[in-house]
Amino acid sequence: MLKPNSQKDYTSLGGSYQVFLPLNLQFQVSKDDSVRLLRHCIGGMDITALEKTYQRIDRNSASPRQMLAIVVYAGMNHIFSSCRIELACKRDINFMYLLEDKPVPDHTTIARFLSKHLASCIKELFAQMDFMLEEAGAISLQDMFIDGTKIESVANKYEFVWKKSVQKNQAKLMEKLPDFVDKAREEFSVSLAHGKEIHLHQLKKLRRKLKARQKEQGLQFVHGIGKRKTSLQKTLEQLDEFIARLKKYNKYLHIMGNRNSFAKTDTGATFMRMKEDAMKNGQLKPAYNI
Repeated sequence: MLKPNSQKDYTSLGGSYQVFLPLNLQFQVSKDDSVRLLRHCIGGMDITALEKTYQRIDRNSASPRQMLAIVVYAGMNHIFSSCRIELACKRDINFMYLLEDKPVPDHTTIARFLSKHLASCIKELFAQMDFMLEEAGAISLQDMFIDGTKIESVANKYEFVWKKSVQKNQAKLMEKLPDFVDKAREEFSVSLAHGKEIHLHQLKKLRRKLKARQKEQGLQFVHGIGKRKTSLQKTLEQLDEFIARLKKYNKYLHIMGNRNSFAKTDTGATFMRMKEDAMKNGQLKPAYNI
């Protein structure tokens, strides 16, 4: 039992062996270690965009290239906390290898590098890395594989849009448009050439012509109960509704792309069946397919 106020000596039972390390860390890292490939790629990258984010580079601290190497290697090993990256630089020989005998950056320096320096040019740098890995034969850019993992989204599970419904409503609207346009053209004597299918720009052109007709006749549109709307006002209001609907359908289809659905509150989520489905009656949950 230790006496009160006595100095603790943690080396007294440390053994009698001599601790030593080789002066060159190259000998401690195996030749086929992924950290060597990472250092090779980052060493050949053009990091001008990253260096421009610095007002002054301290030559006595880890360089931008070395900082990039340690944060990328940390991500490869599922280390994302700046405090844990700092600890790894102190304990892990692969991180020491990447630092090349430079002082270990503290967690504040690492966090500042990620938010202030790397964030502005990360896409450009990672694109370079992809091409360099392809040249080294480490990856192929011909095919991309996914593992089918489904991650539930926080999107509103009731605010979803289905591609088939959008396409069905869009087709119904497109069927109405030719008759509507022909009727408006004849009733208000406006010229508008169109084929079997009416496009959005043609509806906008018709609207401009009808608004010009309103201005010529000096008509003031009315609103509210008991007000009688003119035929021109009714036509313009219906035309505005058609334009808004067509824009909405086009936007929805553009967001979906090759998917069958998306959530209005999180357009990146697709609705799919989950193993643990909290919703009943066969409904689906918004999720990301990885």
